[in-house]
Amino acid sequence: MLSMADTTTRMELLERLRRLTPSTPRRWGRMTAPQMVAHLTDQMRHTLGDVPCRPVRSIVRWPIIRTLALYWVPWPKGRIQGPPDAFVTQPVDWDSDIATLVALVERFGERKSAGGWPNHALFGTMGEEDWGFFCHKHFDHHLRQFGL
Repeated sequence: MLSMADTTTRMELLERLRRLTPSTPRRWGRMTAPQMVAHLTDQMRHTLGDVPCRPVRSIVRWPIIRTLALYWVPWPKGRIQGPPDAFVTQPVDWDSDIATLVALVERFGERKSAGGWPNHALFGTMGEEDWGFFCHKHFDHHLRQFGL
């Protein structure tokens, strides 16, 4: 399974991200490219424990559903709303917004064995393996949203 904890996989995600432009059209959903970058930035800040994310009551916390949603079932296009705390940051300046997101992704790679991972708002308790897989799946989902 692909994971952002893997250096090669992380670099491939960043290469795809660097091909994104502020005007890249979306294939589904409502976010613009700048909004998607801000959303991924919020998610990485939660992942790294920089900003707490309030837990959301959801059946996704049930162990079987959690495993299916996290590891096995493809995420639907445009039908799932993430936790409100993952939509806080507003786009400001494209180049600096991309640089901030890239720096957070690089920090993830440096932190991967540091332990002490925060809980996810929807999935609950997550360790390094879960976060690595989730981050890859989440980035991949949104990059495909913009044809990358």
